[in-house]
Amino acid sequence: MTASSETAGTATASGAGRPEEAGTARKPENAGETGRAVETPGTGGPAPRARTARRLVTGGFVSGAVLAVLAATALTAEEAVPGIPLPGPLVEYGLPVLRVLLDLAAVAVVGLSVLPRLLGFDDEERTEPVLRRARPAAVTFAWAWAVLALAVIVFQTAELNPGTVPTPQMIAEYVNDVGAGQGMLFSAACALAYAGIGLLAVRFGEKVPAELRIVIAFFGLLPIPVTGHAVDSVWHDPIMISMELHVMGSAAWTGGLIAVIALVAADRELLARTLPKFSRLATLALVLVTVSGLVNGLASMALTRGVELPDAILTSDYGLLVVAKTVCVALLIPFAAHIRFRLLPRVAARQRTAVVAWAAAEITVMGLAYGAAVALTTASMS
Repeated sequence: MTASSETAGTATASGAGRPEEAGTARKPENAGETGRAVETPGTGGPAPRARTARRLVTGGFVSGAVLAVLAATALTAEEAVPGIPLPGPLVEYGLPVLRVLLDLAAVAVVGLSVLPRLLGFDDEERTEPVLRRARPAAVTFAWAWAVLALAVIVFQTAELNPGTVPTPQMIAEYVNDVGAGQGMLFSAACALAYAGIGLLAVRFGEKVPAELRIVIAFFGLLPIPVTGHAVDSVWHDPIMISMELHVMGSAAWTGGLIAVIALVAADRELLARTLPKFSRLATLALVLVTVSGLVNGLASMALTRGVELPDAILTSDYGLLVVAKTVCVALLIPFAAHIRFRLLPRVAARQRTAVVAWAAAEITVMGLAYGAAVALTTASMS
């Protein structure tokens, strides 16, 4: 999961093609009265506010995630043991970066898939221009998701066979024998399926149900927890279900916020209708992500032989990353609360707010949490 993508061919939210408006730019005072996004005259591109919003949220998310995973990987790197080969720096650092970019691409796909349900379909004059940008962007991110998943398989094979360049036979054996490889291959297949259905949505619009795209995107997320730590216990299945709920809740919350801010924030009227719906979704996701994350982390340590709680929380790499991720989620609470209880009433009143800046800060912290989560999948518990 780069996660930013400028989408060409945007249409004005004011209903381009009306005879009385052809060839003329909308007056600024009219734009302020209606709350519609303003196109920059003569450029054909999105209004500067919309472009700035996209850069803030995507830049903060990607940079936060990549920096966090690199720092966590460096801090949790295994010490070399004589006679036991370790993967080289390219694999050691390249694999977690690919994994986190995969997560970011998947989050973008989920968010863009949820967006039609948040926008609603009762005002196509406003919503359709937004969705015409969202649909091809979702297809692009789905392709990126699939390619990154396949690249992760190659790097995972190299990690398992340090000092050698993976051959097609080695990769095939890895996928056949290792659950993590099978999970990544299934995830790539779901991403490709989404790209195909997404192309139909680009052609036929919302005649291709948003629910179908959401389901396929979530199916692609399901195998991702399989690539992390495995717990040999009767509680294995409940913990895996909890992990999958955690991954899906995180993707819906993060991806939904990115999609709303990047594509809707410049239109005050549309934002006033959309943000309250997302706020309810975000509240449920916050509870789900917080509870499932704590349960997963503590249960995985408690059920692993040789790990003693509570000492392992502060003495193991895994425990420290659980703490770091918990701190990130704790930091998200005041950001989310400020947006919901302080800014949302003003957004609903169609007033100018700093919601983009606050959301960008929240999304940057989310990126840090995603980086820590990827490092968590390979961190030592002992």
